[in-house]
Amino acid sequence: MTMPGQDRRLFLFGLAAATASAPALAQTSPGPASGGTPSPALIEDLVLANHILVQQGVLDAFGHVSARHDKDPQRFLLSRSLAPEQVTAADIMEYDFDGTPVDARGRTSYVERFIHGAIYRARPDVNGIVHSHSPAVIPFSVSSEPLRAVSTMAGYLGTSVPVFEMRDQFGSSTDMLVRDPKIGAALAKTLDQRMVVLMRGHGFVAVGGTVRLATMHAYYTEFNARIQADAMKLGKVTYLTEGEAAKTWQDNQVERAWSVWREKALAVQPK
Repeated sequence: MTMPGQDRRLFLFGLAAATASAPALAQTSPGPASGGTPSPALIEDLVLANHILVQQGVLDAFGHVSARHDKDPQRFLLSRSLAPEQVTAADIMEYDFDGTPVDARGRTSYVERFIHGAIYRARPDVNGIVHSHSPAVIPFSVSSEPLRAVSTMAGYLGTSVPVFEMRDQFGSSTDMLVRDPKIGAALAKTLDQRMVVLMRGHGFVAVGGTVRLATMHAYYTEFNARIQADAMKLGKVTYLTEGEAAKTWQDNQVERAWSVWREKALAVQPK
């Protein structure tokens, strides 16, 4: 008898074991060395993060989620270029920090994979990254009003979230995409030691010590943006102080949310 969510789990992760245990296929051109076989549990979290963030309205047909390789901190894992809702274990690829795939096998990579490599290179504490084009967040990247913590669930935002302005270094005629390591490094510099950075007219990036934490940071960034925008319509907003922001957010809160989101993601049957 098939249990609820079992079909979905087989669809998403059924190939994970085979993918993890199979020897690397012959490459058509030399690539960077593999960091080894990633943990199936890490692959599962990465795939689920894509589906969870779509279900929660943070990602749509665009955006992406990555994880630092658990066997080699100089490598990261990211799906081939695909809508997040369609990502399965078989779509996960391995990259070095320059965005070069270890074994492309003809698969297309996300144009903005350089976001991930640059941040992992600059931030050894980061093990998960989300890039989103949330319409609730973008207004704060193009206006004089900074995104800042107004909800106790988003204390990690602090008193002001930085905005990456590509024009400052790359001129006013770019397509505003992070297309190479140089632009990625500039974005990582703007992020600095924070958990979130906005990208003017584009979206945002949220990071965390795990894929689960990055997912939660992404969700509550969008959550906070909606609350802040609504509060601004009513009048003067009372924001969290630096002290409040530092104390209201605890990373150990992630498991409660993740368990609910995971259950919902697995309950959606494959088409």
